[in-house]
Amino acid sequence: MKKTLVLLLCLSLFVSCKNESKTTTETISQSESKNAQVLKGEFVYFADAAILQTKEDVYGIIINDKMHELDNQAKAYKKESTDMVPVEIKGIVKPKTEGEEGWPFQIEITEIVKVSPPLAQDATTIKIKNTNN
Repeated sequence: MKKTLVLLLCLSLFVSCKNESKTTTETISQSESKNAQVLKGEFVYFADAAILQTKEDVYGIIINDKMHELDNQAKAYKKESTDMVPVEIKGIVKPKTEGEEGWPFQIEITEIVKVSPPLAQDATTIKIKNTNN
């Protein structure tokens, strides 16, 4: 009888802990979607990949209408298609989905705050060029 009681107690604890874990995960995802962050960095969209490089991290950008709007604004400052343009955006940072290629975190842009011209390049700037012309 004691063994059955202990087994039922352990089973109920296991089930209740499992439910708490799901609730916590759901709460975190809901709070993430409500909390957009302001991020400053250099933006580039090239060959179906959009990237924001900040001082601390590199983020993949979810390709949607806002990303295309940002790319159109950035094109005004690009001399070459691979040029990176300084931007300030507001967006939701999300971990990438499992099994998907790319950077560990993605940004879903919610607002474009500012797009600036790139800094002047000097002799120390590294340029990648295609030599197969």
